Amino acid sequence: MDLIQSFSVDHTKIVPGIFTSRVDNVGGNMVTTYDVRLKKPNKEPVIDVAAMHSLEHIIATYLRNDPEWKDEVIYWGPMGCLTGFYLILKGSRPSREICDLILNAFKSVESTVEVPGAAPVNCGNYLMHNLNMAKWYASEFAEYLQANSGNPQAFEYPKSERLVTDDGKHFFDS
Repeated sequence: MDLIQSFSVDHTKIVPGIFTSRVDNVGGNMVTTYDVRLKKPNKEPVIDVAAMHSLEHIIATYLRNDPEWKDEVIYWGPMGCLTGFYLILKGSRPSREICDLILNAFKSVESTVEVPGAAPVNCGNYLMHNLNMAKWYASEFAEYLQANSGNPQAFEYPKSERLVTDDGKHFFDS
């Protein structure tokens, strides 16, 4: 069985940034999944779970209310490894083209005074939020994006070497 596309990324080399994870044709419409990576996998501590949950609520709300982008947003949610988020948008554009959107979304966290949807009627774990830590992570990532907007490593995935055996089986180095 082939590994899924996100497992073909060399997680020993990836740095924080915005990456095109995959582009799919769904019913004749292009849909792009972006990897919004806040932490270097297996090197940095992962994002605190409660802060990750707060960032999910705040940024999903921001994205779905942005006048220019709201009709393009399909999904915003956390990675299971707690190193970043996935954003799914209609269409196909290079990751650099959504940098301002992501930067503005993370900057918006600073002015947030209450996590949207953090009530029992709206959220399946409404007690698990940490707005102060969410602000810290958002600020850290926004500063990183601003400092690395010209760095290709922050927008291009490092790929794993795909080894093929004599009988055609595929293996990855990561």
